[in-house]
Amino acid sequence: MNEELSLRLARLEDIPALEVLIPLSVRGLQGGVYSEAQREAALGPVFGVDRQLICDGTYYVVEQAGEIVGCGGWSRRKAVFGGDRGRSAEDEGLDPALDPARVRAFFVHPAWARRGIGRRILSACESALCAAGFREAVLVATLTGEPLYAAFGYAAVERYEVSLSAGLTLPVVRMTKRFGNAENSP
Repeated sequence: MNEELSLRLARLEDIPALEVLIPLSVRGLQGGVYSEAQREAALGPVFGVDRQLICDGTYYVVEQAGEIVGCGGWSRRKAVFGGDRGRSAEDEGLDPALDPARVRAFFVHPAWARRGIGRRILSACESALCAAGFREAVLVATLTGEPLYAAFGYAAVERYEVSLSAGLTLPVVRMTKRFGNAENSP
């Protein structure tokens, strides 16, 4: 199989493919940590397409032979996670001089896991957010995503649970990273 992968900015016409990829990723890669009920309850309110990231030009996809096998991005807006279906208005913007950028919505097709796709997207995000003037990033990691971010120098600062439907919760980790010197810039 040809494994040539290409990285590009996501486009609105990618949304149908992303709406297929995200549940595949959640169901296929998070089963060892989260229950089926947690994964299903999180699809939509926590794990979902955020069109604002695409419109802002801060969301990436990785393709192999024209098929999207991974996605993720960063944001200059306030939300730290979640799809846009529950959002009623445009998300508030951040000031790069005062606020950390958000790293958001990373998903990889289970058949393509552990092949450097998340690393490639995260590197692109870090380069872009630094170019936009941000010197810090914050993210809310799933327990399955935490090792990737830790490998990139993100530090866990808070462990908490996101409330889901039916009284369920989703344990997550808020992580941060500062940029701006030679030892930790992308």
